[in-house]
Amino acid sequence: MDNTRDLFDLIGNAHSPETGMVTDNMPAPVSAEAVQEVAALSAASPAPPPPPSGDAAPDSGEPGEPPLAEYAARAYLAYAMSVVTGRAIPALADGQKPVQRRILYAMRDMGLQRSPQHVKSARVVGEVIGKWHPHGDTSVYDAMVRMAQHFTLRYPVVDGQGNFGSLDGDSAAAMRYTEANLTPISELLLAEMDEGTVDFRSNYDGTLEEPITLPARLPFLLMNGASGIAVGMATEIPPHNLRELGQVCAELVLRPDMADDEMLQQIPGPDFPGGGQIISTPGQIREAYLSGRGSIRVRARWEVEKLARGEWRIAVQQLPPGVSTAQILSEIETLSNPQAKGEGKKKALTPEQQATKNAMLSQIDTVRDESGKAHAVRIVVEPRSRNQDPQSLMTYLLARTSLESNLSVNLTVLDLDGKAPCMPLTRILRQWVRYRVTTVRRRSQFRLDKALARIHILEGRLRVLLDIDAVIRVIRESDDPRADLMAHFDLSEIQAEDILEIRLRQLARLAGIELEKELADKRETAAYLSALLQDESRLRALIAEEIRADAKKFGDDRRTLLEADNAITNKSIQTIAAAITDEPVTAIVSQKGWLRTRSGHGLDTATLGFKEGDA
Repeated sequence: MDNTRDLFDLIGNAHSPETGMVTDNMPAPVSAEAVQEVAALSAASPAPPPPPSGDAAPDSGEPGEPPLAEYAARAYLAYAMSVVTGRAIPALADGQKPVQRRILYAMRDMGLQRSPQHVKSARVVGEVIGKWHPHGDTSVYDAMVRMAQHFTLRYPVVDGQGNFGSLDGDSAAAMRYTEANLTPISELLLAEMDEGTVDFRSNYDGTLEEPITLPARLPFLLMNGASGIAVGMATEIPPHNLRELGQVCAELVLRPDMADDEMLQQIPGPDFPGGGQIISTPGQIREAYLSGRGSIRVRARWEVEKLARGEWRIAVQQLPPGVSTAQILSEIETLSNPQAKGEGKKKALTPEQQATKNAMLSQIDTVRDESGKAHAVRIVVEPRSRNQDPQSLMTYLLARTSLESNLSVNLTVLDLDGKAPCMPLTRILRQWVRYRVTTVRRRSQFRLDKALARIHILEGRLRVLLDIDAVIRVIRESDDPRADLMAHFDLSEIQAEDILEIRLRQLARLAGIELEKELADKRETAAYLSALLQDESRLRALIAEEIRADAKKFGDDRRTLLEADNAITNKSIQTIAAAITDEPVTAIVSQKGWLRTRSGHGLDTATLGFKEGDA
């Protein structure tokens, strides 16, 4: 690729509706491949020199300085890659974005993983900003709020106390009012942190170390999903059921050559926190999973409640993801009471608005929100007449409101190689299994090294235990006790140092039995770990067993119903919109021109009341 390529050639002609949004103030997005291609070029090319003093940009005419277009391209793409890798796109390994990872690590560092006590959210935010994430407190707190919302994440990792927002879009209370702790399932992300399972890097000021990834015991990326918009790309990963993921991951560990179709049979579709019904066909879901892009049609779930005297009403109890009760009520209000278009006295409803209004008023009497503690979501729709068909009424609402909507699927992630491709679901699972195998191997090696180090110490203690008096005499009379102990008892430097630091009462004859017992236990542990590391099948069997145990402990039943159905569109309701309830009606016109109706025929006009002077 030509290094002098213009910036707009680099970032233009790469826009796709799925990759992100473009506004008038924002350059056109770049595809993931284009970003990686130019990032590789920038890494291989010498870094651009700093701009000259003042506000002037590098002059393409000065010798030794790059052309303006090349300088701007490198600067912009460096920023783009920073946003992709450092903010918006989650890591495949642990499913977390950097700010989420730092929040979890900071809360663990504060001792919240084991403590049942909640602390002020402001304290957590301050810890994250001060040590790991030098950005605004609002961005950190918003991320933590999302990690605690049960209606946003399928398996929340933060336990929040106080107002952490609502499904209707209400904002959380200020961080000084709310409190937070870690949920039990967060242990699967943090439990093996100190066992050599992950690499660390320096924090922003080089004073502390932070993990590059977390040692996730389960695929949190697919469990909770993710959503984000970077520069030139976006991600939209739906959540899935833990039991289904645990089953397929355990089998994939044991059978790395497992076919894609067999994997997808065990993961039939997403599982959203708020439930709902997926009406897309299995073929459509499979196509989205295998390509990494697509859309899934999700519909609300409801039931018809029978009332007295043949009356009935509809209760909507589950909504599609991202849809709130307030949004549905607002959409119904807009349809039944549209705003007239025009200016001044010329304002009037369009024929389409009038037809929609008439259809809504002819079918719906009242709509109200009865959501509360007893029901997270409950929208009650009462019909105009009990003689209406409930299915026809709901069909009309599904077509006209967000009770049925599309969910975008865009499986763009940071893979194990640091790239950000759009990956098939099966490839994500295979890479995560590879990451988990590597993590457990590193954990086992760490535990083996620790056991061998302890065995070495215990062997030294048992060696000097046979002649404690000689140990005391050497330490008392020697100018260099460590060297003399090493020579007299044939100890290593580590063993001699341990003897010098140990208390004499720990070398009493009574402690000999405990030392021998601990030594035997450590040797058995070391033998098991050594055999585990040498036998790949045995290691994978252990990993599969751990995955199944974690899935059984933290998994739950599926919330989202999978039942294919035809999508409801405006064309589907053309006949419904025009339909009026078919029932007998009597129209009554008074002498002064007032009009009213009464249900049925054969009314006794003597029972009708009129205003004075009218009949």
